[in-house]
Amino acid sequence: MRWILPEHIDDILPAEAMRIEALRRSILDLFFSQRYELVMPPLIEYTDSLLTGTGHDLELRTFKVVDQLSGRMMGLRADITPQVARIDAHLLNREGVTRLCYCGSVLHTLPAGPAATREPIQLGAELYGDAGVEADVEILRLLCQALELAGVRNPRIDIGHVSVFRAIAHGARLDAELEAQLFEALQKKDSPSLHGLTKKLDAKTREALLALPDLYGGVEVLDLAEKKLPKLAELSRALGTLRRLAKACSLPVSLDLAELRGYHYHTGVVFDAYCDAARDRSEPALQPATQPVARGGRYDEVGKAFGRARPATGFSIDLRTLAAAAA
Repeated sequence: MRWILPEHIDDILPAEAMRIEALRRSILDLFFSQRYELVMPPLIEYTDSLLTGTGHDLELRTFKVVDQLSGRMMGLRADITPQVARIDAHLLNREGVTRLCYCGSVLHTLPAGPAATREPIQLGAELYGDAGVEADVEILRLLCQALELAGVRNPRIDIGHVSVFRAIAHGARLDAELEAQLFEALQKKDSPSLHGLTKKLDAKTREALLALPDLYGGVEVLDLAEKKLPKLAELSRALGTLRRLAKACSLPVSLDLAELRGYHYHTGVVFDAYCDAARDRSEPALQPATQPVARGGRYDEVGKAFGRARPATGFSIDLRTLAAAAA
């Protein structure tokens, strides 16, 4: 039929639209109260700037079209964060700390999960110009406040740090191919592959890499990591940052030292926020959400692509998923 929409593309009807709009207003008001300034990047721009420095994954998620005016390739944004980094680095060009926030639709070539939309509404906050852990603490606390404001059930935060694995790999001077293979095995929590890949490594490095998948849980994981992992300065700083964030977080926290999401994009802490899904009236209890309602972390290298590297940390919320969970 002519009026059928593409798969994973939906109309938003009045009741849901009102929930989404109410959440958008209240969370943006929270950001404004913390001195975050609103920006509105375009839905479409040249892929040269849209995808520069963002990694292969984002390129695969981006719809591309040819501009009929210039003949150049353009992309429909799949993530607003790189656009905000461009605005900070190239347009505002400020010295010192800049706090920016945004809200808008993004488009994905494929859905993130079986029930996910290909047109999420992304709402987020980014802090530029501060490389210290205090900036990460501020961003994490702001996310906690947004989740509490939304009134979702059983909100919780999973936190990792890409420098844990990176420090071990660089300390052992692993070649790029082996580092990539180990990264893939850790992402999949593939212990047999991890055992095979580490056979020829020195005992200390092998023990550290094999320990990472089991270093998951509460703050006690950090004590265990300090005993099991090598004494490397970069790794010790990463563990110190995780300890500080876990202490500052107002929501329940889980730590995962094998979490390497965005390894080639993020430069420090990474975190995902989860909550219980909206209740299905036919089910007796709430079901845990399988997709995060928010994601964030530190990404200091992105601004370099726009001619001005700036420390950066932030998060983005999937507003439609959050509104559904808060229903």
